[in-house]
Amino acid sequence: MPETSPTAPASPSLGVDRDGPVSVLTLRREERRNALDLGLCRSLQHAAEQEVAAGARVLVVTGAGTSFCSGADLGGVHGPEFLDALYSMLRSLTRLPVPLVAAVGGPAIGAGTQLALACDLRVAGPAARFAVPTARNGMAVDAWTIRTLAEVAGGGVARRLMLAAEALDAEAAVHHGLADRIGDLASAVAWAHEIAALAPLSLAHNKLVLAGADDRAVQDSFARCWASEDVREAATARDERRTPVFRGR
Repeated sequence: MPETSPTAPASPSLGVDRDGPVSVLTLRREERRNALDLGLCRSLQHAAEQEVAAGARVLVVTGAGTSFCSGADLGGVHGPEFLDALYSMLRSLTRLPVPLVAAVGGPAIGAGTQLALACDLRVAGPAARFAVPTARNGMAVDAWTIRTLAEVAGGGVARRLMLAAEALDAEAAVHHGLADRIGDLASAVAWAHEIAALAPLSLAHNKLVLAGADDRAVQDSFARCWASEDVREAATARDERRTPVFRGR
């Protein structure tokens, strides 16, 4: 992984490192296998929003140690305050105007798979495993999670995970589309840098459409792309036979 510059962490359980246009957000609750609690959900949402506001073009979300995220911390997930924080964080990540890459180096269980699904792209390490075992603990996830799982990995896989409480390893996840490629954190960050060189307004527009945004928002975004300086920069770069430098305006 390229050298990064640490920024002030949103909390002791979350690391934030900036590597040029890419920000890496690292869950750091290794003693709990990076399980999400109230504080970590709020910190992750705040840090992601702040990094984008500060100019990050791509976010990479990962977990320290051997787990990506073992799910919700079962010591405190039964109250509405935690559920509000969890789903506020997941919704916020999906609405950010920049791509998010999940670097899943180990198990992503329950809320861990939800967090990976809230990202746009997923890089799975050899030890990655995806599961949403609500049927084993009597809990439930929201409709967005199940529908997104079915959309990304297919209805058959979604039924196996949700109705038979099965799990997918890294190779199966890539085969079914739940993960996009096999790789470690360094390869996820390298991919993020490739994406960060693309036109930001175009990426934001594409995310809106893929997320099913309303027609007005999509039309406004479409118009911003075609009226942008980046369109002219791309044309100039073609004439000058160089790589365009996009500025998102």
